[in-house]
Amino acid sequence: MKQSRINVFASIALAAILASCAGLNKMKSKAEDVTYTVTPEVLEAHAGRVDVTVKVKVPENYMDKKATVELTPVLKYEGGETAFDSKTVQGEKAEGNNQVISYLNGGQYTYTGSVPYNENMKVSDLVVRIKATKSGQSMEFDDVKIAEGVIATAGLVEDKGAAVALGKDNFQRVIPESKDADIYFLIQQAALRGTELRKEEIKALKDYIKEAKAAENKEFKGVSISAYASPDGPTDLNTTLSEKRQKAAKGYLAKELRRAKVDESAEDFFDLKNTPEDWEGFKALMETSSIQDKELILRVLSMYSDPEVREKEIKNMSETYKVIKDDILPQLRRSKVAVNVEVIGKSDEEISELASSNPSELNVEEILYAATLTEGLDAKLDIYKKAAKQFPKCWRAQNDIAYILVMQDKLDDAKSALDKANELSPNNAIVNNNLGVVALRQGDLAKAEEYFGAAAGAGPELDNNLGIVSIHKGDYDAAMRYFGNSTSTNAALAKILAGKYDAALSTLNANTQEVGFKYYLKAIVGARTADNDMVFDSLRKAVELDASLKADAAKDKEFAKFMEDASFKAIIQ
Repeated sequence: MKQSRINVFASIALAAILASCAGLNKMKSKAEDVTYTVTPEVLEAHAGRVDVTVKVKVPENYMDKKATVELTPVLKYEGGETAFDSKTVQGEKAEGNNQVISYLNGGQYTYTGSVPYNENMKVSDLVVRIKATKSGQSMEFDDVKIAEGVIATAGLVEDKGAAVALGKDNFQRVIPESKDADIYFLIQQAALRGTELRKEEIKALKDYIKEAKAAENKEFKGVSISAYASPDGPTDLNTTLSEKRQKAAKGYLAKELRRAKVDESAEDFFDLKNTPEDWEGFKALMETSSIQDKELILRVLSMYSDPEVREKEIKNMSETYKVIKDDILPQLRRSKVAVNVEVIGKSDEEISELASSNPSELNVEEILYAATLTEGLDAKLDIYKKAAKQFPKCWRAQNDIAYILVMQDKLDDAKSALDKANELSPNNAIVNNNLGVVALRQGDLAKAEEYFGAAAGAGPELDNNLGIVSIHKGDYDAAMRYFGNSTSTNAALAKILAGKYDAALSTLNANTQEVGFKYYLKAIVGARTADNDMVFDSLRKAVELDASLKADAAKDKEFAKFMEDASFKAIIQ
């Protein structure tokens, strides 16, 4: 009796298992009736990830009422696979809180997922992997291919296009130089006084004229004279006074220049100006004075523009005016003279020779400039190293060493030099930009973005670099804004990724570099705009300039429609 009862239970269990399997087998056999719509049709990588949306339509009389189905999209490629997160749906009588699919009416659901991109995904298939469960029994269905991928055009951004910035020299071959002095006059007079001509600043001016004449690298450019009268007394008188004071100063300077054998005969050698009533000078002196009623006097100047009214109002302040008369007005009765020369610096030949043979004879601006006079990176680097040794506190020398090292792909050494530059000049925009370039080139996007964020004001190099970062982040509109009118291949790539194909083509056509990558991008534009001639012509030129692009094109889903074309095959073989 006991054995019979066990057999009955076993039979019931077996029947249940067979019933479960029968339901799952039916679903498996009709799995092809389930339809999948994938967006995008060919998967794409953006910002280092592959996103997918799959709309699943389940037909009528398909979903077993007690079954649960787990759907997992999987990218399969040579050497491995990458699975997206799973989504579960269930029949009407299955236990759980998943989306329900009707047996009688069928139904549909949408799956969205994202996985990190890797290079193997360029040649891959997107499949759905189904696992169905009913009454404790599970069954795996055959994988169903639903898409191909991955288009990885966004990954073509060239980090080597990140721009380092020089700590530029301030070399000037011709440097303006000036020596000035003031000659003061008594009230209502324009005569030069001996006490004025014997004072130290006039002696210094005369010595300067002699020294400039004797110097081989100085050239006289002229004399500026501005003569003034104080704002007291009749305007006509002050006009005459300022003109006479101008004339007196010119006569004196002309005589001293002739004594030094300086030719002052040119018509425009003397730049002459005069101010009959120096109200601006008066205001400036009042603002720095401690005179009683100063604010009241300044208010008078702001309220009245008529010089006679101003003078009258100020003179009404009898006690204050006495101080003004003694301390302020005498300082305004003057001629201001300036002797102007140009200091002529060393020639390019002299600077280059000294940079090689005796750099200690060069100042910091000259030695930094010397590096711009040679073409070779090693020669430039040698000069910048000399500059750093001779001027150890110069951040530009260390920065410019790094500039060359980045170009030579010596990124660790460049980072060391930039760290020294950063110690010498903390929070320097140019140094931060260049640190960002090194971080970007070394694959640390987050650190690069941090440095670039602290590099405001670094110049056009920073905009270029922020454009590259924006491509990495998948923000192609921002990338286009940063690149502006740039004709770089990265700027063209941003426009391609943003779907601005005409603009991208214009940028590529304006690019003067004869590099394979430029033509490769043109071929992509051709593929996306159904211009077969552009595809083939550009791709031929691309592989002619860079044969390694053949292998890239053979795997690139941008050219999926051309893979079986004889012309395409001939190009990539």
